[in-house]
Amino acid sequence: MRMTKEAISLHSLNETLNRVENRLQTVETQFKELNSAMEKLTQKLQFQGKTLEKQVGEDEMWISLLEDRFTSVEINLFYSYVSEMLCCLHSCVRVKLPDLAGGLPTLASVMRRKGKNQRIRLVWEAVLEMLGLQEGDVLAVCTFFIIHCSEAQYYPANQRQKYTSDISTMITKVVKNQILRESLLCAVQVVENGRAQRDPKKIVTLVQK
Repeated sequence: MRMTKEAISLHSLNETLNRVENRLQTVETQFKELNSAMEKLTQKLQFQGKTLEKQVGEDEMWISLLEDRFTSVEINLFYSYVSEMLCCLHSCVRVKLPDLAGGLPTLASVMRRKGKNQRIRLVWEAVLEMLGLQEGDVLAVCTFFIIHCSEAQYYPANQRQKYTSDISTMITKVVKNQILRESLLCAVQVVENGRAQRDPKKIVTLVQK
């Protein structure tokens, strides 16, 4: 009789332990699912945070461009470097895509199609890296170009020297917005490294749609 009670007790203990183990497994599974969900949520929030930060930066840049009061000479100088940098960027992409060059007549066409065409996107990224540029630099100088292209005048390299011998110092002093300032300095660097193609005829239609 005593053995029977012990057997029953042992059996009950085993069942209890099995239930506990099953419960622990269930909890562990739920924890893994919750942890996975938290990781996905964290990644989503981080992405949204970066997107918001980028948007805020872009909004600040637009506001700064609209508020900044550059002289006509400053606008023309900045515009000239921006134009040559964008011309260089467009030309480099077309050179690396000779079979698609006919369908990429402007920089705007490159920027539109790179989102849908992997080859164009990869070449675009490679050219940016080669020139030491970031996507944000292009956005910033394009913003400047769009705002000032109707009033700005293109200065050839020899004419720029009449107004300043140190364009980088001028940019650092007069451009308040950090994003635009750094992007303009990058444009100057590209041009002064001799990688920009100085072709006024191309510059006129550079970002036409």
